[in-house]
Amino acid sequence: MNSAAVGQHLLSGALSGFAGAILLQPLDLLKTRIQQGDSALNARNTIIIWCTTKDILRNEGMKGLWTGTSATLVRNVPGVALYFTSLTYLRSIMAKSPYFSAHQRHSRNSSKTVLPKLSSQGNLISGATARVGVGLILNPLSILKARFESELHAYHSLSGSLLSITRMGPSELMRGFIASSLRDAPYAGLFVVIYESIKRETTYFVPTAYAAGIHSFSAASAGAIATMATHPFDVIKTKMQVRSEDRYRGFTTTVMRIFKQRGAAGFFDGASLRMSRKIFSSAIGWAVFEGMLLFMQT
Repeated sequence: MNSAAVGQHLLSGALSGFAGAILLQPLDLLKTRIQQGDSALNARNTIIIWCTTKDILRNEGMKGLWTGTSATLVRNVPGVALYFTSLTYLRSIMAKSPYFSAHQRHSRNSSKTVLPKLSSQGNLISGATARVGVGLILNPLSILKARFESELHAYHSLSGSLLSITRMGPSELMRGFIASSLRDAPYAGLFVVIYESIKRETTYFVPTAYAAGIHSFSAASAGAIATMATHPFDVIKTKMQVRSEDRYRGFTTTVMRIFKQRGAAGFFDGASLRMSRKIFSSAIGWAVFEGMLLFMQT
């Protein structure tokens, strides 16, 4: 990609990340609050979500549902921009290889996308690699975001909070990265494979559909499937990044603690909230990203 293309991808990705962060912060907040606890959750999932929402509204008001939005913007705007840009860059390189280039069955979808086309294996590898790479760079901001959303940490400013985490050393800055990688690599790989497959087939069978509709539908479907396949690692990551006790410092000890406290069900705490958020954020994000690129490049 040339410098102009990189700029277009960064801008499109940043706008995508901004839109998703602002609109969907309440779902992220509720997910974090539900996942951070230790006690057994005996009530139905909908009741737990409703009670958590009522507690936030009673103690913090309506604006409390957007607690941590500033930290989410700091994490997601550059994160989404870097992810989309690095993903497209990797795909453009891999598309030149006969091992990863797509063998086109259909040719009608050329006007619906400007992204490089790869085989399923290529999409899987590029998605996983780009997501884990960006996650490594921005892991400190992921910790900051999770702790701002949790009421377990009394952080007052972004700069002060990040400085506090930094002072605790490299291990704290990388806390939860293994769990994040085990979540993000399969999630992103599966997402890109499913997204491109659904987009290709939908474009072929419904050629008159609007590009934005195809992108949103494909992304929402891919987000739903990939989310449920990787949710247990999201629970582990949240525990490790939010809880400061020694029992949540290691990956294995965190897994054992969750299973002891909650059983297998504990690894799916907040699943419906994450599912909802991922469906909407994927639909918004990919529609904005691909739509902006189509607008700027045609």
